[in-house]
Amino acid sequence: MNKGIHNHQLKIACINDISGFGRCSITAELPIISRLGVQCCPLPTALLSDHTGFDSFYFFDFTDHMRDYMKEWKKLGLHFEGIMSGFLGSVEQIDIVREFFDEFDDDGTCVIIDPVMGDYGKIYATYTDEMCEQMKQLVGYADILTPNATEACKLTGIPYKEDFTSQELMDMAERLSSCGPEKVAITGVDRDGYIENYCYEKGGRSFIIRTEKVATQRSGTGDVFSAVIAAGAVRGIPFEKSVRTAAEFIRDCLVRSEELDIPVTDGVCFEELMDRLSFDR
Repeated sequence: MNKGIHNHQLKIACINDISGFGRCSITAELPIISRLGVQCCPLPTALLSDHTGFDSFYFFDFTDHMRDYMKEWKKLGLHFEGIMSGFLGSVEQIDIVREFFDEFDDDGTCVIIDPVMGDYGKIYATYTDEMCEQMKQLVGYADILTPNATEACKLTGIPYKEDFTSQELMDMAERLSSCGPEKVAITGVDRDGYIENYCYEKGGRSFIIRTEKVATQRSGTGDVFSAVIAAGAVRGIPFEKSVRTAAEFIRDCLVRSEELDIPVTDGVCFEELMDRLSFDR
């Protein structure tokens, strides 16, 4: 582990896009990670005025600048206790993330991958077959993997359906773990008035974290979830406690978003509830 002057505090490198409005990706991850006592260091993949769920947005692809950005971090001798990756927009970006892992995944680094590939049984239009295959390879770097059910299916080659049994979902989590990750959480399963997260840890431990379904799901909830999991991992918080903290905080934020009549496009309202976000509760 690098003991340089810049490494006296826990740090997580966040590889994702930055949306100026809409509360998703790094815009949501940074304040959550900071609140939980960890420094968040963004590596942007793209800059957007607002996320792609809006009818119009400005987009700047940061791919050509990512390697130079990484070189400057290397000059500083930075060590990251955590590295997390989110939405990736091309095969080249997946390659760059792999290079980042090779360069910065030192002893004591936890890699958290949220394989943002699709939802509701459909892969995003920007994701090609080649990208899906490359993402399957990238998953092997993960210590913690947080796919939704659609992404879990794509990564395992299991056909998607609406009515997976609990055992099928847990078997899928175990299968994903066999690809490399120590811990897997299949997130956001909507079932019988609850949102469920199916979690598996190598060694055979499994559990389900369930919260009441209180409102429509919103953009950014996955980013909030993975940010809490990442911060918990580098702070040594048990996986089950991190998943429960994330799920309950998102539930509370969805309720508050409805109370404030926040448009669904504007993401999940978490700012007013940050005092509730703690692993000590």
